[in-house]
This record gives sequence, structure tokens and C-alpha cells, in this order.
Amino acid sequence: MRLGTLPHFRGAAIWRGVHRRFAMAAAIGAVASLHSGPAPDAQARRNIVLFIADGLQPGSVTATDAPTLFRVRTEGVNFVNSHAVFPTLTMPNAAAIATGHYPGDTGQFSNNLFLGDPIFASGNFGRRSGTVTPNMEDDQFLADINQRFTGNFLGEESLISAARSQGYNTAALGKLGPTALQDLSEINPRGLGFTTPATIVIDSATGTPLGIPLGAESMKMLADAGLSSTPPPHDQSFGTSDTAGTLTADVAHQQWLADVVTKGILPRFVASGKPFLLVFWSGDPDQTLHAQGDSFNSLTPGINGPTSRAAVRNADTSLRRILEYVDARPMVRENTDVFVTADHGFSTISRREIDAQDHFTKSYSAAFTYRDLTGRQEVNAGFLPGGHISIDLAHALNLPLYDPGGQIAGADGASRYIPVDPTIAQQTPTRRQRPLGGGVLGGSGRVTVPDAKVVIAGNSIYVPDRDGAMVRRVVSILANQDYVGGLFVHDSFGRVPGALPMSAIGMIGSTALPQPAVIVVPRGFSLRSTDRLATSVIVLGAGQEGQGGHGAFTRANTFNNMAAIGPDFKKRFIDRAPVSNADVPVTLASLIGVHVAHKGSLRGRVLSEALIQDSRNIRARRQTMRSEKSESGKATILVYQQIGQQRYLDEACFEVAVC
Repeated sequence: MRLGTLPHFRGAAIWRGVHRRFAMAAAIGAVASLHSGPAPDAQARRNIVLFIADGLQPGSVTATDAPTLFRVRTEGVNFVNSHAVFPTLTMPNAAAIATGHYPGDTGQFSNNLFLGDPIFASGNFGRRSGTVTPNMEDDQFLADINQRFTGNFLGEESLISAARSQGYNTAALGKLGPTALQDLSEINPRGLGFTTPATIVIDSATGTPLGIPLGAESMKMLADAGLSSTPPPHDQSFGTSDTAGTLTADVAHQQWLADVVTKGILPRFVASGKPFLLVFWSGDPDQTLHAQGDSFNSLTPGINGPTSRAAVRNADTSLRRILEYVDARPMVRENTDVFVTADHGFSTISRREIDAQDHFTKSYSAAFTYRDLTGRQEVNAGFLPGGHISIDLAHALNLPLYDPGGQIAGADGASRYIPVDPTIAQQTPTRRQRPLGGGVLGGSGRVTVPDAKVVIAGNSIYVPDRDGAMVRRVVSILANQDYVGGLFVHDSFGRVPGALPMSAIGMIGSTALPQPAVIVVPRGFSLRSTDRLATSVIVLGAGQEGQGGHGAFTRANTFNNMAAIGPDFKKRFIDRAPVSNADVPVTLASLIGVHVAHKGSLRGRVLSEALIQDSRNIRARRQTMRSEKSESGKATILVYQQIGQQRYLDEACFEVAVC
């Protein structure tokens, strides 16, 4: 990443006119055997297994709960200083794992994006214009946006795409959204459906009208293996304000995916004689941690209860089955590198507490009673509601608020997003108390003519007309919210007290997508200073109090499980250098000799210190950057590590004691 001159930032790290590249840390997967054996033919091209355990913290990997993951990192390379890309959300990290680039290049700034026009404005899939803040964990959304941006909205070639074009068998299986993102250029609309990709893409929508189709050969593969062409549904309950969530891991779904790999895909790939690249995106532990009911309306045990541990075992079982297949075939085993990573870490959700001393939020949005259409209270008293940032900003800016997650017909017959007013007694068919899908502030609320002053998509805030005065007002308001933990502002707006520049965290690059004006860091804290990671808490308006969440800029969310094993990786090696999810595809491409084309400069590095043929000692410098103080006296503090021009982000916050 290239950083410009930033003379107005004080602290241990001040860059004066020096252009540097940026890099972060995360979890990656290069596949390898769990047994020693003779070296393969030097001319043979390596197979790669990249296994992503969504949301897996390193501390959750124990010999009891995750024996396979534990064995990989003890017998192979253990990356003990790993990093997720910020925001610590699935889709930004999925883009990094796919391409090796940071959000400034890929444009995947959050799980939700604002693109100016509503989704399906072109009528793809026979659907009418929808939200302007789509959640990208949806295959049809990915395809629709792809069509707008020359067939690959990330703007960067992925590792799978490059490997496929250079003779590899390729497959991506797992969680809806990040799986298809691994070969995004193949995900395109055709009439009411999709084109059939050359890569085998299988996720929870496979076999349904909403899913990416399989070719005839892949359908026959499933039939020959005695497997259904549709995965078992996710049957977990997230609970409600007065009922707990699930007490079971997502076992049946994961088992079907592992069956597809070990009974269908790998036998087919091995029989072909061609090298393969397999990406397996395990939805657990993430999906179960979000829904678990072990800690109903309590911060303890949080994400450390029995259901959460079962989710870790579920992911471990999937990896075990894949590696058992590889290990049982010596010629495959001796030529396969396995890389294991996680897209992000995890924390326990607080909907009310803002610190470990039981101080509660004083947010305007938390002062109301929220009721659904039936009159049932859907948010506990004093809890942050969903859409709390939108509600608080609209109130402070004195702007009308609309929910892009729903539509009604206006008096003129034109479709409008549903108005939001937290002061009404309960939700009605034409008015909501809180937004369900982002926030549109100001303007008329018309769907086909977005004229909003401010748009909120996940943790990103867009100001469509690029009004600098509005951006500064937004930052000033958010700096006073007790659930905000830090702020970053687009560099084009210059110095904004209380916020650091987005370029400092890899957010300014070559993307053609609209760029946020402000990135909001959710507040985070730990219940015990002696065990910060395991007792980490994130303040959110989504999920139950006590369930799992992520997206914070705490070390508990940037620290992800990462390990590698195989013929190219050192054995029983502890890599203490900072590493990132963006480093994963760059390293794997180097191992298999595949050239991955790139446009932007915000790229990861080859993890050479972890490779057998390299003996160098990588050293990093830990540094701190601090913004000027806002009117409320808050300054955003960024802590990071630097290797040459590569930057790895540890954490960011308002309070020095937390960072």
C-alpha cells in the first residue's frame, strides 16, 4: 500500500512523504501431509488444499477440541503472529484470501457495499430493484454486481482463476458468499440464472434456484458418489429477545460438504492426473458461534461454552476427513501443501455493556421499546437495536431515515424505501422503528433515484455527494457515541480530528467501486485483562447478548488461527513474524509457480521464512499512530507491525489502555 505524506498525525509513527506498501495478517492454508515421506519429483506441480475455518481463534485450537488443526500447527508451521484484514469481517478477508489484495484494491470494504444504484436495477434473475446496501454473502448479489464491473468487481485476478487457466483442477466449497468469491470472474448472470463456472463451486445454495449451477460432469460425480445434489439445510435457530439460540453445531451440512470432497471431487481430481487446488470454507465455527445459546443474555461464558467448542470440533472433523483422504495416497500426500487459516477471530456480543465495569450505553437509539408487527417486544430494554448507527446519526443530523431492506409504494406510485421512526409505538407495514438492512439518510427515499445525503452499509459510511462538511459532522457525532471504538476517514477529506486516514489501513487503492467516507470501528473490551482474547467483547446492535460477533479492531478479532504443513513448509517451526490473510494466495502462487495478474499495489508478501528453502530471519517493528483529538477529546490510536513496506494491523481504539 502506498501512503502519502501525513504530517498532521502525532505519535510513534509519522510518515513524511514516504511511499510504503501495506500488509496485514490473517490465516491462510497451504496443504501438506501429516507424515514424512520421500520427496516428490522436482518437476511435479504441487497440489494445494486451502482450508478456512471461519472465525477460528488460535486459542480455541487444542488437542482435545481440534486435534487435526492442533497437529497441523505443531508438526508444520505455526504462525503465532497472524492477522486478519480489517474490517474483521468475512467478505473483506475472503477477497484478500482470493486475490492477495487489501480492501483498497478489491473494494470489498465490508460485508455490505453501497454501489450507488440498487441491486438488480438491471433486472437480473428476474428480480426488481432492491436494496442499495446489499450483503455480499449471496451468489445472485455477487453476479449482479459483477456484471456492472467488467465481470469481476474485485478488479484483481484470484489464485483459483489463475491456477485454473494454467492447467489446475479447481474447486471451492463451503460458506455462501466467500466460496463463490474465490473465483468471482466465473460468477455471472444468464437470464433468470447463472452461467456454469469452470471451477466447481458448491455452497449452501447449490441445487436451488438461487444457487450457482454444476456442470453435467459434476452432477454425475455427486450421483455416482451416492450424494444428494442439494446440501442439508442449516437448521440452527438464532433465538429471539426471549428465547435462546441453538445448542448444536452445523454438523449435517458440514458432513455433506466433506463427503462431496472425499467421495467425489478429490477422487475425480486425482484420477485426472492433473494438479489440483481445493478451497474448503468451513462455515463453522462462525455460523454456530453467531447462533449459540450457551450464554443467553449473559457475557459469560460467551463464546467459550460447549456449543462453541462443538463448532470448533465440527470444523476440525471436516479437515481431518480431507487430510485422511490425502494421507492414504502416498503420491498425493507427498506432493500436497495444506494451508489452514481463518478469516477473522471472534468476540462475545454486548448489546448494552460498554466496558467491564458494567457501564451501559447511553445511546439515543437504546432509549426506545422496539416492537414487531404483532406488538411483541423484539429488543430488550436498554439494548442497542439493529441499525443503531443509522438511528443515532439520522437523529443528530436531523435527517429522515429509510430502511433499504424494504419497500413501499409512494403516493406517486414510485417505490420508496420504508421510513424509519424509533419513536412510534411499534412497527407497521409502512413504517419501521429500526432499519433491517443498512440505512439511507436524507433525500426522498426513492429506490430508482437514490438522493441520500448519507448511506450506511455495515461499518462503512458513504457520503454520495462527497460533502466534506457532512463528513466532519458525521465524525464528530460518532466520536461521541459510546459504542464506537475508533474512526477512519477517506484521505480526500484531509485532516479530521478524532479520525485516522483510511490509507493507514489499506483502504485507499485501485478499486473502481465507490469508496466509503468513514469507517466505523465497533467498541471492544475484555472482561479480564489477564485473558484478553478469550474474554473479548464487542459492542453491537445485532445478535443476542452473549452470542458471538466480530468486526472489531481488537487483537481478539485480528488474531486468527493460521498454520501450514506439507513438502514445502518447515517442520515444527514457529513463525513469529507478522503474517496476513493477504499473504496466503501470494505464497501459494509462488509455491505452485502460477502467475496471478494484479493491478493494485496493496498486496501481501511471500511467507518465505516458513518455507524449507529459506533460512532468513524476519524482523518486525511495532509502531503506533495517533490522530488529533476530536472535540470530545477522543483520538483514534492504531497499533501495527511493519516488515519493510508491509504493514500488519494489530488493533485500533480510542483508549490507550485498551490498545
